[in-house]
Amino acid sequence: RRTMQQQRGRGASRQVVFVHPDLGIGGAERLVVDAALAAKAAGHRVVVVTSHHPKEDGKSFVETRDGTLDVRVRGDWLPRHVCGKGHVLFAILRSLYASACIVMEGVDADVFFVDQVSACVPVLRWCAGGRVLFYCHHPDLLLTDRRGWLKKLYRMPMDWFEQVTTGYSDVVVVNSQYTKSVYDATFTAIKDRLVPDVLYPSINLSNYDKDYGPCEVSPDDCRKHMLLSINRFERKKDIGLAIRALAFIKQHGLLDEVKESMDDVQLVIAGGYDVRVAENVEHYKELNQAAHDSGLSTSDFPNMDGDVVFLRSFTEAQRSMLLSACRCVVYTPSNEHFGIVPIEAMYARRPVIAVNNGGPLESVKNGQTGLLCEATDEAFARAMVQVIGHPKAAREMGEAGRQHVIDRFSLQAFSRQLDDSIVRLAAHGRRRPTGLYVVLAIIFAVLGLLIVLTK
Repeated sequence: RRTMQQQRGRGASRQVVFVHPDLGIGGAERLVVDAALAAKAAGHRVVVVTSHHPKEDGKSFVETRDGTLDVRVRGDWLPRHVCGKGHVLFAILRSLYASACIVMEGVDADVFFVDQVSACVPVLRWCAGGRVLFYCHHPDLLLTDRRGWLKKLYRMPMDWFEQVTTGYSDVVVVNSQYTKSVYDATFTAIKDRLVPDVLYPSINLSNYDKDYGPCEVSPDDCRKHMLLSINRFERKKDIGLAIRALAFIKQHGLLDEVKESMDDVQLVIAGGYDVRVAENVEHYKELNQAAHDSGLSTSDFPNMDGDVVFLRSFTEAQRSMLLSACRCVVYTPSNEHFGIVPIEAMYARRPVIAVNNGGPLESVKNGQTGLLCEATDEAFARAMVQVIGHPKAAREMGEAGRQHVIDRFSLQAFSRQLDDSIVRLAAHGRRRPTGLYVVLAIIFAVLGLLIVLTK
């Protein structure tokens, strides 16, 4: 008995399978990659299963392409939507298909690390036998509107399904105290039975200290005061706020107060972009139009002539150059569950301008490592001018930000807490798989119906 306990203790190698819907570029993807790397560094055997994994540079993280991680794509043939509709339904179906592949292929796992889409949790619990840790970035049911009775009717079973499937997890982990409060308010039926732990996302500091080689653009090609926004091209990120704030500065002559010229200021908007995602394509056009309507010129990277420069998806070398050249990072989402971008910015010694709600309240120290303000054009504009007009204070905030990240958001702290969770879960042993044929029959019946409907 003691030998078994010792084998189940710390140091024993476990099989950990990460299940993530779309392994592209983004904060959630960065977290999953870092979690997988941390588990591997702790001596565990790691597999990553995903429904989509772009292989092009700048569209996925290097560690997922260079063989560092064992990435397996299952279900990329399934559509993401039909005529722009049904994104949630198809995300669920893709997740179910990936989990069915895990079971059918006999992928061995002591612990499953699942995030974003909880649909696969019961399948992994009943059919694969491993313990399930669900990492909740934010309840999906809060990420969409409910306009119109048809949309409400469509979402009702999806919202119920999300709570029920999340409830089959062995452990739930959230990315911030803010998300924990949202989880408690949203998942009322399971909040007392499944009390989530908080595991703050981290960054692998060594990745940000690497030399990624030359970039086609150098800091000298940027204007004197380059402001940087890093976010996926999604409407919920409110990137337009940064454009409107820049226009406010121009229209109200705020730079006169600090004796600077608008000719020396520009905004670079960089972020994840996928031509398969209609919202990405549409929102890029919307932002371009918004800049022109505000009297701002635009250009596409590597052309740095515009007041607003767009970079759709970026390589590590491009990101490194932009962070080194910018005066600050402008982070515009409201009620963001956490947000990894402020952490990256602070480690790069750049102050962060962010909205004073959600995750940034826990990551950014107002007045010390950045500026937190209301989500208004004027508030963001005045914060930008404050950074531009007071370079010494901005540098001091940058230095303080770097130390703040080292102290609180290092990969080492994240890795220790994650490993504790893996070891504790694995110590309970695997379940005996049950209901395999029933569950798979349901999955493949649904998939068959889907294939018929989409022909």
